[in-house]
This record gives sequence, structure tokens and C-alpha cells, in this order.
Amino acid sequence: MRSRRYSASTVALLIILTFVLSTTAGGQSGRRKNSSKPPAQKKTSPIADPKPITTVEAPAQSTKKSAGASSHKTSEEIEESDILRISSNLVPIPASVVDVKGYAVTTLGLRDFELRVDGQVRPISEMTRAETAVRLAMLFDNSGSLDFARQFETQAAKHFFRRVIRPIDEAAIYSVETESYLAQPLTNDIGRLEQTIESFGRPEGSTSLFDAIIDAAAYLRPYAGRRVLVIVSDGVETTSRADFEITLQRVLADDCQIFVVQTGLYDGANVRALAAERRMQEFAVQTGGAVYVPRSTTELETAFAQIAADLAEQYVLSYYPSESARDGRFHVIELRISSRKDVRVRTRKGYYSPKA
Repeated sequence: MRSRRYSASTVALLIILTFVLSTTAGGQSGRRKNSSKPPAQKKTSPIADPKPITTVEAPAQSTKKSAGASSHKTSEEIEESDILRISSNLVPIPASVVDVKGYAVTTLGLRDFELRVDGQVRPISEMTRAETAVRLAMLFDNSGSLDFARQFETQAAKHFFRRVIRPIDEAAIYSVETESYLAQPLTNDIGRLEQTIESFGRPEGSTSLFDAIIDAAAYLRPYAGRRVLVIVSDGVETTSRADFEITLQRVLADDCQIFVVQTGLYDGANVRALAAERRMQEFAVQTGGAVYVPRSTTELETAFAQIAADLAEQYVLSYYPSESARDGRFHVIELRISSRKDVRVRTRKGYYSPKA
């Protein structure tokens, strides 16, 4: 009996020890309850931080109503794929390359380009072609300074939209007048764009062209792709709050390229018109665009056709400045083709870097 009781005690002790050990092991390997101590952070390998991602909100626009206002994308309605989600350091450099005869050169590769910033050779991160989407704003002069051949301008502008807008592209229309406003928000509906152009009445009032340029550039800023302003105007400015220098700075800071179809300028133009022509030339030269001064309805149609062809044949280069270059200053850009001497490059002349 004694040995049998000893065996029972031993068995009982073994059962108790087994229970205690299993409970302790479970507490070490299972989830701890009611613990106020945060879990240890998982260690990672020392990989460099990625470039910062920024999203820019769409700016508020004029509340003036128009035929196309119902299609306006609010900040809540803008699709995520439309928004610019790239490094705030990225400097896009659209470039048009032509040979000595003026024909577009479309067979170049990334290694054919040499980029200098402030005189120093800098690396180009990547190159794309015309498959890059276009976000375009047409600034249509509806002021009293522009009344000649209005019907022809309307028809030429409509043809332009049909030629240039692809399914991946979008265009908006601004009415330039005393109080310039967004008449048609971004859309790829060509019929809606044409209706907006047709809805404009007889030109009247003064011209707030610079204000319209600033507003249009800011409107396009949140969107990915090539950002283009097409100005259809005589370029005469009368009532804007901003001056030329401020307007140019804002356009460069918003990475917009300006093309101008400068109508209403003819032989014997006055001093005011000639000053406007010089300003339009400067906008185009500094942003890598071009100015066309049609003096007939045929030349007007040709001007729009040339802009459409230019956009279809562009190269788009990407440059990422170093963090030390984020100084809020203007930096000079020079772009050339290192592999050929018989070509000419048209591109932006510089950019304003954001402050770190």
C-alpha cells in the first residue's frame, strides 16, 4: 500500500509540473493580454529613404457659370490617377527637336541628350515620348481688343481640339476678358469643348490676360502629364492684377509650356501691339513653346496644326535635382543633342526649385 501511494503521489506531482511548464511555455510563445508595453519594432536593413511623395490640391476656381461648368471636377471628384503623385523634386523637361530643314527628329534615345543645369552636366533620369498625357488649357480672348475674324478663330480652335485631344488627354477652356474665368473644366469630350467655344458671344470689355495665365497654370498644376497653355489672343494686356514678371515666374514654377496663336497683329501694328508680341515671345521662349502670328485665315489653321504636331512629336525628359538644390531659386537649363550637330532643340530655359 505504501509503494502504491508513493506512485500516486509521484503521478500527481508529475501532472502538476506538466501543467505549470505548459502554461509558462504558452505565455512565452502566445499573445500577451493586457500588456501596456508596446511591441518591439521590427528591424529593417539600412535602405535609403525614398523621394517624398506629394499631392497638390486643385485650386479653387471662379464661380462664374458657363455652359460647361456642370462637368467640373471638384477636389473630391478628381480621380486618383489624375493627381500628380510624383516627387516634388521632379523637373519635367519637354523638348522639341528639329533638323536643319525644320522636320521633327523622332529617333533619339536618352543617351543622345546632354543636360546642363547652371552650367553643370546633370543626369537625366528617364525619357518618354508623346505617349505622355497632355493636360491643356486654351485661353480664348473674349475681350474687346480682339474682334477681327472671330468666326475663323472659333473654327480653327475647334479643329485644333479634334486634332490634338486623344483619349488619354484632357483640355480646359478659359475665357479671357475683364474678369477671366474657367469656362470649361478639363475634359476629353471634344463635343463639349466645341460647344464652349461656340457659346462665347461678341468680344467686349478689357483684357486680364496675365491673371488668366496664372489661374490656368495653377489649375493644371495638380495633374500628371504635360501641362500646356495655348493662348489665342492679340496679347494686349490691360487690367490684370499681376505683371509680366510675376506671371512668367508662376508659369515656370507650375511647369507649364506656353504656345501662342497671336491674332490681330498686322503690318503697321501700333507700339502697344508690338510690346504685346515681345511679351508673348518671351513666354514661349522661356517655357519651350512657340509663337505663331497668322495674318490670314489659312495661316491661322496652319498655326493650330503646327502646335498639334509639336505636341505629338515631343520628348519628355525627367530630372531630379539634389536635395541641396532645393533653395527656392531659379536654375538655368541648357539642353543639347550630344550625338548630332545638325539639330535644334527647343525647351524650357529654367525652373524654380522648391525650398527644402
